[in-house]
This record gives sequence, structure tokens and C-alpha cells, in this order.
Amino acid sequence: MSANSVTAMQRRLAWLRRLGVAAVLYAGAAAVGLGSAWWVLKKAPWIHNSVQAGAWRADMHAGSQDANMYTRASIALNALLALDRSETMYFIAAKDDTGNTLRSRCNYRVTGTPPDARWWSITAYADDMFLFDIAKGNHSLNGSTAVLDLDGRFALTAGSTEYPGTYWLAANGNTAMVLTLRLYNPSPQLQAAPGTLRAPSIVPVGVCE
Repeated sequence: MSANSVTAMQRRLAWLRRLGVAAVLYAGAAAVGLGSAWWVLKKAPWIHNSVQAGAWRADMHAGSQDANMYTRASIALNALLALDRSETMYFIAAKDDTGNTLRSRCNYRVTGTPPDARWWSITAYADDMFLFDIAKGNHSLNGSTAVLDLDGRFALTAGSTEYPGTYWLAANGNTAMVLTLRLYNPSPQLQAAPGTLRAPSIVPVGVCE
């Protein structure tokens, strides 16, 4: 083999090595970018343009013409925040009143007064935003099933353990838990100022390790 042929082959091999390194770098960058986008949209859909009331957050651009690309992508991915605010408002709680992440293996007492809306519900979800696969217990409490005490307040427990005499939103496994408060046809005052919601409290029950 001539010296020229050897030199040409060496150049081709060097070019292929550079091409391989570039492909690995591009693939890594794409994986990091896609992974971070998935986390933002799937794990934290409520952090954009949100208003907080107690432990609950609401995305103010969901269902509106002002929804940005993050909100629209989150709606498409989570199928959760969709209708116009005059029709439906969604508040999401991923932490309790002490600021700790809700866990399905733990237990929580949720109390409050019925929101100012035509109809409302509180539903427990796993962190993938799917309902828990349970054989006993309830997925949701709503304005029709809630029993009010003499002060006009409702109460429920959410988590792994059923407490006799209480309405139980059952959870299982060992995952983060999300509570969703849906308001159908909320009052004009609440539509205009979602942060004024009389937010239900979420208090841990017992010790959870």
C-alpha cells in the first residue's frame, strides 16, 4: 500500500472517529433536553403561571387563550387541565400544610368548607396522575357525597389506612400522591381571584416513616 493510500485511510478513520464522538454528544444532549422537558411537563405541571391557596395551586392560564407552550404541552400530556376557568377550575396539592410531599403510604386528614362553586370534588391520584388501583375505599369525595358537620365543614382521610367513621380516599404502594380539587362553575368572585379560595387543610395523621 502506498504512502498516499495510508494517509488517506488515516484521514477517513479520523473523520469517522470525529463523527462518532459528535453523534454521542448530540444523543446525550437530546436525552438531557427531553428528560428535563418531561420532568417539567409531567412532574410539575402546576408550577407555571400558578396561584397558591394554602397547600393548593392552580394554573391560571389553563383553558385560556393566554396559555403558554408549557401549559398547552402539560394539558396534552396530563389530560388534566383543559376547560375554561368559567366552567372549571383545578387546584392541585402535592404537599401537606407543613410543606412535606404527600406520600401514598402515609395518611392525611383533609378538612374544609365547600368551595363557592356549583359542584366540586377532591380526588386522590398517584404521581403519574392515574387513579390508585384499589379494591376498597373511594377515589373521590364530591359535593353530593360530602357530609357536613354542624359548622358546615367536610372531612376525609386520604392514604393507606382506613379510619372508622371517616370518608376514606384510599391509596396504596409507595409513591408520591397528588390531591386534585375540581370546581365546576365556580363563582365569578373565585374566577377573578382564585387565591381567595378557602383552601382545605391537609394535615398528616400519625407517624409516617
